[in-house]
Amino acid sequence: MKKLSTSIDRFCAKHPNFGIRNLMLFIVIGNIIVFLFSMMDKSGYFLSYLLFNPQLILKGQVWRLLTFVFVPESTNLIMLAITLYFYYFIGNTLERQWGTAKFTLYYICGIICTVVYGMIVGLLGNVGYFAMGSSYINLSMFFVFATFFPESRVLLFFFIPIKIKWLAYLNAAYFALGVISYLMVGNVLLALVPIIAILNYFIFCGDMLLDSISSLRRRSNRRRNSNVVDFKKAAKQAYSETQIKGYTRKCSVCGRTDTDYPDLEFRYCSRCEGYHCFCEDHIGNHIHFTE
Repeated sequence: MKKLSTSIDRFCAKHPNFGIRNLMLFIVIGNIIVFLFSMMDKSGYFLSYLLFNPQLILKGQVWRLLTFVFVPESTNLIMLAITLYFYYFIGNTLERQWGTAKFTLYYICGIICTVVYGMIVGLLGNVGYFAMGSSYINLSMFFVFATFFPESRVLLFFFIPIKIKWLAYLNAAYFALGVISYLMVGNVLLALVPIIAILNYFIFCGDMLLDSISSLRRRSNRRRNSNVVDFKKAAKQAYSETQIKGYTRKCSVCGRTDTDYPDLEFRYCSRCEGYHCFCEDHIGNHIHFTE
């Protein structure tokens, strides 16, 4: 997975002009236009002409391979405005973080994964177009944002401050619910649709996710294995050793002792693990002992 992520970064570095600048702006505008036309067309014919349908695609209606991305996720004007603004904010931030090339590649990868599996599901499972949409693609984009900025805060419903990571957990629950709901009706093919749709998240951010998990595991093991230093016992042991060695204090950096340099001031560092002494030249200029 690390090699794949590196290959993607290398491609983007070699092709800086690849991609569509302000891609999310075009997607948002497309959603607004489709919403306005669908409101004028009460029959729903216009909207049905844009939805993903494998059978009709094979009959020549190839525009459906892309137009399903512009179909609004909500028919409520207020909810749609909030959703589109939120996804525009996320997409714009990720484009600045990654660059236009990588962000465009990410979104295209999500569309391709959805289309390929949608064609398979549609042809094998005969489920038509209703299972396919851009909601899971946008959800995967949100997961990337939460991976980069987990501690960022947004105003839920414009007045409730909440961290992005908590919203990510809620979205993960929504994602899992979508999978479970299909499994409960015995439709395994449709249950895999959400997973395939966010496959691009694991392709582009899988290494970051694994690094985060490994870091949390190392931190947990470090806390579990860390021992509290018995300072009195360590001091007593150090004093016994100094009686044998012929000096009381010795700098752990330069090795100078109070016997060889009686006018030199020595101190002990409270930030180092264990019982370590340093001369006045190194008490404020040394690497802290961790073991």
